[in-house]
Amino acid sequence: MENFVIPETQTQNLTNYAGFWRRFAALLIDMLILSVPVYFLATWFSDNPTQEINPTSTEAIEYQYFNIYNATSFLINWLYFSLFESSAKQATLGKQAMGIYVCRIDGTRLTFLRATLRYFSKIISGVTLLIGYIMAAFTKRKQALHDLIADTLVLRK
Repeated sequence: MENFVIPETQTQNLTNYAGFWRRFAALLIDMLILSVPVYFLATWFSDNPTQEINPTSTEAIEYQYFNIYNATSFLINWLYFSLFESSAKQATLGKQAMGIYVCRIDGTRLTFLRATLRYFSKIISGVTLLIGYIMAAFTKRKQALHDLIADTLVLRK
């Protein structure tokens, strides 16, 4: 039992922090990847064949589409980020393209719950006039506010 090593907790270089611009580029890639399915799914969900629910005014149609688009976007984004960051790769497709990954402070892989906490903490990073995101450029371990809340690091491979 003494020689048993869990692959996820092998010794890692936990000081190879991913910088602000690399993280930003990964986010742009992820947003490009997500924009297509979100648009098509929202459009598909907003096509309502029943006359009872289908609004008649242009304003009502726009409002319905806006709500469906936001709900679809929210669900897809949450699952995309949480599932990919808690997977064996520990990174979204954008992060993989940029050669970075997310882990706990001790180097272990995120659980789905921890990845979900990190995802929802990004709301706080955003509502602070994006200062929560910009913090990644200035903190010692290149952590954004949502990383500090979720106790995570973003590292280069």
